[in-house]
Amino acid sequence: MTTSRELVYQTLEFKNPERVPRQLWTLPWATLHFPEELAAIRRDFPDDITSAPVHLLQEPRLEKGDPYAAGEYIDPWGCRFTNIQPGVIGEVKTPLIADPEWEDRHRLYIPEELLSFDLETVNQYCRSSQCFIMAGGGIQIFERLQYLRTSAQFYIDLASKPAGMFEVIERIHDFYCRLLRRWCQTEVDAVSFFDDWGAQNRLLIHPKTWQAIFKPLYRDYIEIAHHYGKKIFMHSDGYTLAIFPDLIEMGLDAINAQIFCMGVDKLRSFRGKITFWGELDRQHLLPYGSLADIDRAVRAVKEHLWSGGGCIAQCEFGAGAKPENVYQMFKSWQEA
Repeated sequence: MTTSRELVYQTLEFKNPERVPRQLWTLPWATLHFPEELAAIRRDFPDDITSAPVHLLQEPRLEKGDPYAAGEYIDPWGCRFTNIQPGVIGEVKTPLIADPEWEDRHRLYIPEELLSFDLETVNQYCRSSQCFIMAGGGIQIFERLQYLRTSAQFYIDLASKPAGMFEVIERIHDFYCRLLRRWCQTEVDAVSFFDDWGAQNRLLIHPKTWQAIFKPLYRDYIEIAHHYGKKIFMHSDGYTLAIFPDLIEMGLDAINAQIFCMGVDKLRSFRGKITFWGELDRQHLLPYGSLADIDRAVRAVKEHLWSGGGCIAQCEFGAGAKPENVYQMFKSWQEA
């Protein structure tokens, strides 16, 4: 019998798996509001992809609070998030680096503690599971820079290009490369990086700016992963069509993107070149669609993007989503 791990590899390599692999993402909001329905989804459609545990041998020095609780949370880098409702993540309202020229960049704290995760704990977990195992921890350089400066101010910085900004980017990137290499020394199947690049109908910054500043960083992450024989996945919300050719050219294995925001028909030319790691539309279909709408959407994804592999049945059960629609998504993929 094919294991979940084998199923995902067959999908990523377009080797005609016997079914589409599954993964459900949840926010604590779903557990708070629909615990029984969530349990039913997990019972009937268990994940084929899971994440390795992260057991730190050194506690983060600056982290305080709960990122999903109402109130203030301070992350391991010292960035302060304000959250007005439980079950989701808040926003950074006050920059850690406040000077327009980044002259106060000495305030950047690199949380080396995050490198102290126990490798043997990870390896034991990988050996005990038949699932495809993703690395824990998060690489998110675009978002990290926004957390340090706030989003609006960082967009201004990308236009003015202060020299101090590039020094900070280099330091953060060095840390992320070291974190990635450490994960690649474990027995996980894949590593990943997460950045939200898209607005509703275009990239948040000009594609040429993305290519000049961020593409080389992503190329390093992808090359590190492949050097160690690992698959590498990326997540981005929003309309990211402009950078798909770059991601494919660099060898990215799978992307979690808002494919309905862009239109699955517009992505058809990329079928067989990259795996679409979900998702189902959480702006309209998951909160407002009928069961028939969900079924049609799943079949459209398979028609346009499946090529002997290249699709993973994934969605996010977050704020506003109807549990019956999340259930139907997995049911439709099972029957497609």
